[in-house]
Amino acid sequence: CDLVHASGGQVYMDGANLNAQIGYCSPGEIGADVCHLNLHKTFCIPHGGGGPGMGPIGVAEHLAPFLPSHPVIETGGSMPFGTISAAPYSSASILPITWMYIRMMGADGLKKATEAAILNANYMAACLREHYDILYTGKHGYCAHEFIIDIRPFSKTADIKEADVAKRLQDFSIHAPTASWPVMGTLMVEPTESENKAEMDRFIEAMIVIRREIQDIVDGKVSKTDNVLKGAPHTIDMTNADEWNHPYSRTQAAYPLPYLKENKFWPSVGRLNDIFGDTNFFCTCP
Repeated sequence: CDLVHASGGQVYMDGANLNAQIGYCSPGEIGADVCHLNLHKTFCIPHGGGGPGMGPIGVAEHLAPFLPSHPVIETGGSMPFGTISAAPYSSASILPITWMYIRMMGADGLKKATEAAILNANYMAACLREHYDILYTGKHGYCAHEFIIDIRPFSKTADIKEADVAKRLQDFSIHAPTASWPVMGTLMVEPTESENKAEMDRFIEAMIVIRREIQDIVDGKVSKTDNVLKGAPHTIDMTNADEWNHPYSRTQAAYPLPYLKENKFWPSVGRLNDIFGDTNFFCTCP
């Protein structure tokens, strides 16, 4: 922050990382000029199916006069630059949940949540480090509340991308973590403080099995174009169909771990072409 300020710049801090900071440091102490405080993850609100995030935006004292105004509700600074939101206080259905969470947790509880989030992320990263490259750890090999799994090396050796791993996780009844953010070709895992050890171990085991499946491709034991990752996710209709044209078995496809035969959440649809869908919009309006 000091380097940016010395050059005449302002620092905007991503409040998404507060899950590793509450009770231990603050944006003001760090020296940020602006910071948004995401309510999702850090303050109890789910991500709403992938976003968008919401929460207050805090500014340093010298920027307060420029905060936006509103034509109906009195808000903003003495020199506002206009209105940027239809609802300056955001959603009345969401904010009380965060308020109750903070009140019930208290200062000590919020600090313990930070500790648990950091511990959970480092536990998972340590378990997966011998199977995958973990990016951007500190000098002692630790991470904060999230860690990044590098899938890029497998692109050359097995033609496996991060999307293939993400879709394969659905066969384990696991919703994939953030893909290709903040680094292309990676998966970012954020267990937070609320995941129990059994659930974290379930994800770890799935990722280890997937790593073995990738190695089978690297070693030439299975096809690069027709394998359990390229075919994922496998729906119940696919595995129950009379015809099965893959070189791997239905069991390998749908039940990569034994417990899935008794407790499985089936994917609703098979593989979609994400890039085609993102670049070829069509209207579903009547």
